[in-house]
Amino acid sequence: MPDKEDVCVLIPTLDEAETIGEVIDGFREQGFSNVLVVDGDSEDDTRDVATDHGARVITQSGVGKGQAVREGLEHINTEYVLMLDGDGTYDPADAGTMLEPLDDGYNHVIGNRFAEMNDGSMPRLNHFGNRVINRAFSIIHGSDFKDILSGYRAFTRKSAERAYLTSDGFGVETELAVECVKHGVPTVVVPIQYEERPDDSETNLHPLWDGGDIIMTLYQLAKTNNPLFYFGSVGMLSGLFGVIVGVYVGVEWVTRNISHEVLAVVAGISIVFGLQLLMFGVLSDMIVTLHREQMRRIDERR
Repeated sequence: MPDKEDVCVLIPTLDEAETIGEVIDGFREQGFSNVLVVDGDSEDDTRDVATDHGARVITQSGVGKGQAVREGLEHINTEYVLMLDGDGTYDPADAGTMLEPLDDGYNHVIGNRFAEMNDGSMPRLNHFGNRVINRAFSIIHGSDFKDILSGYRAFTRKSAERAYLTSDGFGVETELAVECVKHGVPTVVVPIQYEERPDDSETNLHPLWDGGDIIMTLYQLAKTNNPLFYFGSVGMLSGLFGVIVGVYVGVEWVTRNISHEVLAVVAGISIVFGLQLLMFGVLSDMIVTLHREQMRRIDERR
């Protein structure tokens, strides 16, 4: 495991006064003295509690977890970063499990909550949504990271600096996972404990709103990581729509001798548009593949 002095524990918070103190104490008991709390201008005593328990605290200049993570990384000089939420659902005792792979050549570690999830720690709707998003990620981006929405991450600071993060909200974990695939970052998934959120602590996650935002982030990021899927999926839908309309026009002409000129034009345009998008996706995919090969050779020479 990396030297604990080379690790910064990064905790983005928003109204976590009930839990943040215990979380910080847990890491200090594990020997981690460098704890950075990036607070989203909480209305409770989160910042005071975190300071009293020995953490370095900054108030983020923007809004959202993603922005807090980006700003926090700007204040970190250590070689390694251990990131987690401040809601008490992640166990500080798993820090060793999270950090150990970084000594084995991995640059990014994801804690799999589903491996050892306590009963009642995740509502059924959230559980279902997580499964859907993870499955969509594996299909779109071609890698199965088991739990891409996990907030417990360990990574090298250099790999985080290489990632292009733009999400301000809960889509930051999705962006991190996509960036790992895009840049070929050695990534491993490890089992962790996931505990039930304390009764006095309220979640900042809105399942439907934030879930929809994460799905859109996942799809939009396919534009640069898997353009064949991004453009091809829309092209196939457009082509399928054109074929269905065309079949309807043909049946009406043959069986009832009724012509639908406008619908026929719409069908033709849809099919042509779909084929163009599909070809554009193929060409874009070839460009992305060549770019990755060039970057791999550059990294090897370095």
